[in-house]
Amino acid sequence: MTGLLIAAPSSGSGKTTVTLGLMRALRNRGITVAPGKAGPDYIDPAFHAAASGRACFNYDPWAMRPELLRANAAAQAADGETLIVEAMMGLFDGAMDGTGSPADLAAMLGLPVILVVDCGRMSQSVAALVRGYAVHRDDVRVCGVILNKVGSDRHETMLRGALDAIAMPVLGVLRQSAALTLPERHLGLVQAGEHGALDVFIGQAAMHVEQGCDVDAILSVTQSRPAGYMAAQVPSLKPLGQKIAVARDIAFAFCYEHLLSGWHRAGAELSFFSPLADEAPAGDADAVYLPGGYPELHAGRLADAALFKAGMAAARDRGARIFGECGGYMVLGEGLVAADGKRYGMLGFLPLATSFAERRRHLGYRRVIPLDASFFDGPLMAHEFHYATILSEGGADRLFDTADAAGTPLGPAGLRRGRVAGSFMHVIDMARSA
Repeated sequence: MTGLLIAAPSSGSGKTTVTLGLMRALRNRGITVAPGKAGPDYIDPAFHAAASGRACFNYDPWAMRPELLRANAAAQAADGETLIVEAMMGLFDGAMDGTGSPADLAAMLGLPVILVVDCGRMSQSVAALVRGYAVHRDDVRVCGVILNKVGSDRHETMLRGALDAIAMPVLGVLRQSAALTLPERHLGLVQAGEHGALDVFIGQAAMHVEQGCDVDAILSVTQSRPAGYMAAQVPSLKPLGQKIAVARDIAFAFCYEHLLSGWHRAGAELSFFSPLADEAPAGDADAVYLPGGYPELHAGRLADAALFKAGMAAARDRGARIFGECGGYMVLGEGLVAADGKRYGMLGFLPLATSFAERRRHLGYRRVIPLDASFFDGPLMAHEFHYATILSEGGADRLFDTADAAGTPLGPAGLRRGRVAGSFMHVIDMARSA
């Protein structure tokens, strides 16, 4: 198996577009790509899947056990595929405790790094920037750069000259292009499933990468076999049930592929349904999972989804275990106030009311201790990212005790009423053993 990490000095450098273009360019050449995304990203993996034609796994060096990262990499690219992982934020940016950066992941998996640099407002200074990243850690190998947003031939000559002086290979030069911009909203990029011309965009990105990058040289960088991979089975989070119905549409799209894969490997049967299409979970499901997403943008449709609501009530009444995360937690509540200030009735399974009209950002890794073993047994690693506020929350047992990445206590979170539970935490993995 071969692989590489596409990183950048900071967010906004263009690494997502470069990654999508490279994945599609390789696919066009008949090369099978195993796509990955570093960190707790819920949106980019769908773009990676569209570009590569393969399911994308998250590789989170803070929240996931090293043995799980290695095992997933080995399993995802077991047949000789090229593992291409896009970093989050800057190469050395991690959690509050200073760990969990893309550099940590590169060192852990033995992945060479290609640095995408936004050169729109610099020339010879690029050498100082790149050299600093290249020598910052001995266990991280920056093997080349892709220069992005280059303005002209003269600009390119200046950049190349500066990098020649520090013997840093230039693997690509991409010019500024308004066509290579993806729309965003409050949690990141607008979802892949909402783009009517996504394949056209990815095709344009692939064309720019083929024209501006030395794809053969990039492939040669991946030829060093990453060290330390293991194909052994690694214990995963306990499945919610034997037959798990998973909500999946643009309102419930924030679901980690490694979580579903782990449940499947543990013997669980998975089925999928769309609340936005007014579908009910499978009638024989003994568990229902409502992932995060954008229910606040579709509150009216969810409130009117009679078959979905009836199916969820039937699942609850027959004793199925029901779990909601973030957006799914909001839908398990009694009401959701949308951006226009109108309150919509949700499932009413938990004594919870939330608002997207009153916004406040909640963002960060979480250390989570379950307060009841009905859903999870043992400490967990999780992530929280939403703008919704809680209007009321009470009258049920608390689900978790939480702390931030540095271990600072944050208090209880989430609710549990019988076999129904949820919280704003996106559970990622079980905690590392001491």
